[in-house]
This record gives sequence, C-alpha cells and structure tokens, in this order.
Amino acid sequence: MSQFISKDKRTHYCGSLAESDDGKEVVLMGWVHRRRDHGGVIFVDLRDREGIVQIVFNPEVGETVHSEAHKIRSEYVLAVKGKVRIRPEGMTNPDLATGQVEVLVSDLEILNESKTPPFSFDDEDISENIRLKYRYLDLRRPAIQQNLFLRSRLASATRRYFEENGFIEVETPFLTKSTPEGARDYLVPSRINKGTFYALPQSPQIFKQLLMVSGFDRYYQIVKCFRDEDLRADRQPEFTQIDVEMSFITEEDIMQMMEGLMVSIFKACLGKELLLPLPRLTYADAISRYGKDNPDVRFGMEIKDITDIVKNSGFKLFAEVAAQG
Repeated sequence: MSQFISKDKRTHYCGSLAESDDGKEVVLMGWVHRRRDHGGVIFVDLRDREGIVQIVFNPEVGETVHSEAHKIRSEYVLAVKGKVRIRPEGMTNPDLATGQVEVLVSDLEILNESKTPPFSFDDEDISENIRLKYRYLDLRRPAIQQNLFLRSRLASATRRYFEENGFIEVETPFLTKSTPEGARDYLVPSRINKGTFYALPQSPQIFKQLLMVSGFDRYYQIVKCFRDEDLRADRQPEFTQIDVEMSFITEEDIMQMMEGLMVSIFKACLGKELLLPLPRLTYADAISRYGKDNPDVRFGMEIKDITDIVKNSGFKLFAEVAAQG
C-alpha cells in the first residue's frame, strides 16, 4: 500500500491552498493537468475536484524526487508532500484561484500511470460521441464537475428548505403498476410472475396522494421519473424532479411555497437574492401573449394583434383572415 495512503494522509485539496498557507507542509493527491520542464526545474499543475495548484520539482531540493518527476505525464495520479510558498514576483497566475502560491515538492509517489488521453481537458469542442465513449475522462473536466457540484448544492438547499417548512421526505416505489399518464410506460418483466410486468413511474402521483389521505400533510421528494417518449429538447426518457404535495391549502399557498423555494435555491447555489413576489403569468396570458404555455420571456417576443392594420391592406390573404376574426 502507498505510504501516502497508509501514513501521510492528504492534508489539503489542491484548489484550497492560499497565501495564508505559506510555509505549511502539505500532502496533496490528484491528477496531472499539465507538465512543463523549464531548464531542469519541472512544473506540474496538479488537479483535484477543488481546483488546480502548481507544484515544483527542483533538483536542489531532492535529486531522487526530481529524477522520478521526469516520468510524469498528463493524467498521471500523484501523491506529493512539500511546502507551500508564495510565487516569485511576476510569476503569479491570475487565472487560478491558487495562482499566488505553489508547492515545492520534497516527496513524490506516482500512484497510477496513464496512457495519453484521447482529448485535452481544456478543449471545449469535443464531439459528443468521444465524450460518451470516454465518459470517465469527460467527468474529470472541471466544467463538468462544477455542474455536478451545483446539482448537489441544489439538492441540499431543496431538502433544507422543505424540512424547515415542515415537510417530510418519503421515497416512493419504482416498481409499480401502469397508470394513465402523459406518455408510455417503461415496462420491467416480473421474474416470479411470468408474463406480467412492472411499470416504472412517470411520476409519484398516486403514492403522494396516498400519503395525503394517510395524514402526512406535507411531502416532498427529489425523485427519478421515467417516460418512454421520443427525444426532444425538453423531453428525456429519464429525469429528476422536485416532487411536492400539501394538504389543506389554497392555490396561493402553493405559489408562495414554491416562490420561497426558488429564493432559497438561488441564494444557496448562486449567491443571488430574488425579490418577492416573483413575476407571475397566467395560462391565458401566456397563450394570448406568446402563443405557448411555457414561453421564454427573456426575449420579449410577444404576439401583437395587427388585425386593424391588415384588414384594409388590400392584401387578400390577410384581409380574409382578418374578416374571419
């Protein structure tokens, strides 16, 4: 077993180091994001889930460690021990959160070697097929990891908000009976009862109604749902939704509860304050102003009634439509 795993435990994440850590001895573990050899001194950008920090291999500090560092290539997994120091004047990197510091390495262990990756993690134009084929590598990209961290923060903020408002989280069954919904069900054959099938739920609707009848009053769940329908921009066969049910309430009560949820999520996840009440749009207004029930109001492309303008325009097609009302 690696000495770093069994003895020298990791002390910091790469992306957490700052000027306040100057002079500290640290143990880091992560992936080689980039390697540079400048006149005998080897610089490596070491990456973990919290970010990147520059580590330095100087032959004057340790010839054995420096010699071992020559083997390092992109995406090797390293464990290093060293001292944090402020970067020399003019050598700071404003593009990194840790760009004011670096780690002068005194001990190194290569935990795992790597073949040359099929794409650069800085490349934003990777084809979807390549990304899916090497999904385990795609998930190492900082931009992708940040999406998952944001999703985790959103789930935590959601649970915190509902618990503060008297809701209980209940996990409802995935293997259930087929019920009429807006799409086809995914069916799962039963091994015990030959010729019969379970259905994966399109929503927990029946179960949450049972909970209300049973007196649980306020329920929520962050739940997977399944719908066997054609792919579209706003349709996925498998998706996650925040599912909520309340008893003894009015329409205004549920609107206010959901507005509060949005305020909590935006503050916890994005640090943005939303002002209440949020703008509201009735179904009738949405159809009359935008022609659809889920308009993208960022662009303000509203439908305008120009009947009075075109009915006497002399253009037969427009005039006939205007005459029909």
